[in-house]
Amino acid sequence: GFFVTGDLASPLLVLGAALTGLLTVAGVELLQRTRLVREDAATGLVFPVLFSAGVILISRYAGSVHLDTDSVLLGELAFAPFDRLVLGGRDLGPRGLWLIGAILLLDLVVIAALWKELALSTFDAALAAALGFSPVGLTYVLMALVSVTAVGAFDVVGSILVVALMVAPPAAAWLLTERLPRMLALAAGFGAVSAVAGYWAAHILDVSIAGAMATMAGITFAGASVVAPERGVLAVARRRARQRRVFTETLLAMHLQTHEGRPEAVEECRPATLHRHLSWPRARIDATVSRMLRRGLVEEAGGLLRLTEAGRRLAADALRR
Repeated sequence: GFFVTGDLASPLLVLGAALTGLLTVAGVELLQRTRLVREDAATGLVFPVLFSAGVILISRYAGSVHLDTDSVLLGELAFAPFDRLVLGGRDLGPRGLWLIGAILLLDLVVIAALWKELALSTFDAALAAALGFSPVGLTYVLMALVSVTAVGAFDVVGSILVVALMVAPPAAAWLLTERLPRMLALAAGFGAVSAVAGYWAAHILDVSIAGAMATMAGITFAGASVVAPERGVLAVARRRARQRRVFTETLLAMHLQTHEGRPEAVEECRPATLHRHLSWPRARIDATVSRMLRRGLVEEAGGLLRLTEAGRRLAADALRR
């Protein structure tokens, strides 16, 4: 886009970069359709080719241009208000605000108009094709929106913050809900909270604003990954602990049922000797027996454990499975 316009401030740069994004998606799709390579391999082929083409173009035709690494990677939000949009001699405000605002409006209009189609083609492309929609066409529409949004945001805030806000808030929202509208609302909310919290963190600590925002997005995701009700670290730990408890109780119930009423029950069903027969730590035996007594699965008589009716049903169900 720059080679065509020769102007770094031209809005056609965003269009050119967005079209390149679509070219990337189209290249990956075409390679994947050949069935010769998988999607990840196709992506690994297309991206380096286009990146190399960009490096060659810059080296050959823009070798004297100085690219500031900090500006490219981190951007500089503090300077964004000074890049003004002036039309007809009238100052309309920060150019970045108008650019991102226009992209936001475009995204909202397209998503609202194609909400059902986009959701269907994203999560069930086969059903979308069966209903007469074009999953590939809808994918290109979605990728065009992503490309335009990424390029417009990159122009203002730098690549690190763009990637951070495109990945961390949606990932955090996905951990908390499976309903798509709620997921989108949570993702937008997490992004806004990360931006505001990151700005004030950067102000207090005197560090990069974009870097602080990206850090807060990461902290938001880390928090969601811990407390998420179904997929979070705590929920998974509780579920695994519950599964371990159910397994040990079931196994102990089956052991008692096997030896109950037989001569060896004096040894096999005695709490003090169970750890030797099951090869479990004594602490696990004591905890399992205590839980089963509280739940009414076993009862103790004459120093021996005996299954109750509930305990026998538990063992019988396990054997049937």
